[in-house]
Amino acid sequence: MLAGVFSTIILGPVERIKCLLQIQAGAGTSTYAGPTDCVRQLYKQSGLAGIYKGTVLTLLRDVPASGVYFLSYEWLKDILTPKGQSVCDLSAPRILLAGGMAGVFNWMVAIPADVVKSRFQTAPDAMYPNGFRDVFRELVREEGIGSLYKGFSAVMLRAFPANAACFLGFELSMRFLDWLSARH
Repeated sequence: MLAGVFSTIILGPVERIKCLLQIQAGAGTSTYAGPTDCVRQLYKQSGLAGIYKGTVLTLLRDVPASGVYFLSYEWLKDILTPKGQSVCDLSAPRILLAGGMAGVFNWMVAIPADVVKSRFQTAPDAMYPNGFRDVFRELVREEGIGSLYKGFSAVMLRAFPANAACFLGFELSMRFLDWLSARH
């Protein structure tokens, strides 16, 4: 879960800029010429607060999701390790399965906060005077509880392969580093 705190310090502003550029592209407008121009304009309008808008929501998304992510990955590796073998010797297909499923579990937890975060980060500054609570209430009132899962299918299509590859890369890198350190 602590990984979510540290990543949010960096990801908070990146998420805000990404969301603003995405809705701009979807609307066919060009308020920002790119990421650097977006940061410059946000800072000019609202200072650092404008750049970090939605960071609390990024924390609410990433802290529990990171906990689920790493916990489920380690749990699945244990389950997938054949009796009598070490988890360190897990095969590539089993690592892919554990990593992919960890990504799915991560996003199952993260997506409601992500939807609220994205709506909040892209709204005009005065639109939600009570912050993300107003966004949450509006979404549920106007679109139902299912609105908190907008984009679920697309996120899940990406979650498995992206995280399977990520954890396979991590495990292979760790094995290589262990091999390298054993040689010296």
